Amino acid sequence: MSVELKIPSVGESITQVTIASWLKEDGDYVEMDEAVAELESDKATVELNAEQAGILKIMIEEGEDVEIGSVVASIDTNTEPPAEKVASASESTPAKKEEPNPKTEEFVKSSTLNYATGSPSPAANKILAEKGISAQTITGTGKDGRITKYDAILANADTNYNEPSEPSRDQHREKMSNLRKTVARRLVSAKNETAMLTTFNEVNMQPIFDIRSKYKERFKEMHGVNLGFMSFFTRACALSLQKFPKVNAFIDGEEMVMNDFVDVSIAVSSPKGLMVPVMRNVENMTLWDIESEVKRLAIKARDGKLSIPEMTGGTFTITNGGVFGSMLSTPIINPPQSAILGMHNIVERPVVEKGNIVARPVMYVALSYDHRIIDGKESVGFLVSVKNYLENPETMLMGKDPMDLLMGL
Repeated sequence: MSVELKIPSVGESITQVTIASWLKEDGDYVEMDEAVAELESDKATVELNAEQAGILKIMIEEGEDVEIGSVVASIDTNTEPPAEKVASASESTPAKKEEPNPKTEEFVKSSTLNYATGSPSPAANKILAEKGISAQTITGTGKDGRITKYDAILANADTNYNEPSEPSRDQHREKMSNLRKTVARRLVSAKNETAMLTTFNEVNMQPIFDIRSKYKERFKEMHGVNLGFMSFFTRACALSLQKFPKVNAFIDGEEMVMNDFVDVSIAVSSPKGLMVPVMRNVENMTLWDIESEVKRLAIKARDGKLSIPEMTGGTFTITNGGVFGSMLSTPIINPPQSAILGMHNIVERPVVEKGNIVARPVMYVALSYDHRIIDGKESVGFLVSVKNYLENPETMLMGKDPMDLLMGL
């Protein structure tokens, strides 16, 4: 019997997806519920699983757009598992507990993605063979480091720079993914439909450096996560958003929707494009809660496993261009939100303290906001509040200076 493999519904309002990559080759034997393909929508990447065990027959090539409900493959169930699969199953041992990836912490810190070299997809294998390039030299951007068709297209054979070569005038075209098209559309919409303005400030990061130096080892030992900068910035923003609620609001028609909660979106760079997962109710989270959630979401973004609900919503966004070396930028608002905070690199700069010039680690910060709902006083006040919390971290405990609390001020 042959079973049709159809594209399932992957989310509300999504009518088509792209076959990002086939995880199995045509003619492979697949087990029931085994992932056979990656599907890319304009919001997330999901897996297509086999409904029955049998021989896979692929009908649609990688990179093709298909409608929800379309048949993309079939499975011949009138076959027995290959002998090697039976032998493998009989000799299998309990799964070894997965060891933590030593690169995970570095990935979370930088929001860049590291992949081990993986096997190429069928389409990628053909392209690499035509180019005479070994798959071992390519770093894949697909699931588990799998080399996709687009990785193969971009791959170049090793060049001997000691020998003169003919200058290249070649070009190639690469189809935009649904996710990239959606990001492009939303960014243009944000620029055209909001009265966007950006205000800047600078933060002396020395107090945060001192705290991290003193507590980072104990923090990691107690909570199992690194003490990074993101938790301090997120906490400072959560407290400041409660002081300046319009920065946490959005416009709906002719009304302003004021949020009594703080859901922070964090912009993460991934091979699939910009991902913006959301941390819920950050106003109730501790520093270790925030670090744990950032790590969880960042790893899911790296592995292409973020669900649509995990990227839906958010009342305020934080983006960190500093990990790529950015000194200053004007981040674009993430609609329908009204504001976004941009973090940048930390550089030692001369600072005047009590009449003396000293070197301090300084970060420039930027707040882009929708002037239709947020006035200059509120935007500047919010950014100054974030600056004050970061330069006086002890005030983040209760949202006020401890001495003010002691004195009842």
